[in-house]
Amino acid sequence: MIGEEQIRQNAEAALSRFKSLSNIGAEFEYDRESVACVEKFIEQQRGRTNTSETERDALVQLIGSHLGECVIRTYGGVWRMHDGEWGVFFNNLNAAFPFHKVRKQFDNGVGGGDSILSFFDVIGLVIIKKK
Repeated sequence: MIGEEQIRQNAEAALSRFKSLSNIGAEFEYDRESVACVEKFIEQQRGRTNTSETERDALVQLIGSHLGECVIRTYGGVWRMHDGEWGVFFNNLNAAFPFHKVRKQFDNGVGGGDSILSFFDVIGLVIIKKK
């Protein structure tokens, strides 16, 4: 199980990796536009048949860390473990689970109803308004 420091290191590694892969280059940061770029990357990866489960798990950790940091830097919240899974908690009742959502997009795709960009947007519309 990874810790909070490893999550932050993974998020920084994702920044380095995706700055060169994305169409926004140096503008790739912890924001909505970057989440949109990563969503496209996941969809491209879903079409690859030569990705092992180990590689996919590593991508889930990398992308989930970045997604969670995007949520924290945009909407607030803190990393907290709940039932063996890391989530971003806004208070004791509201949380988002970025690793779980990234895994679901890898499994089902945007066409199957699992979009990390929608996940990101909904936080601003639903969870934050409850504060």
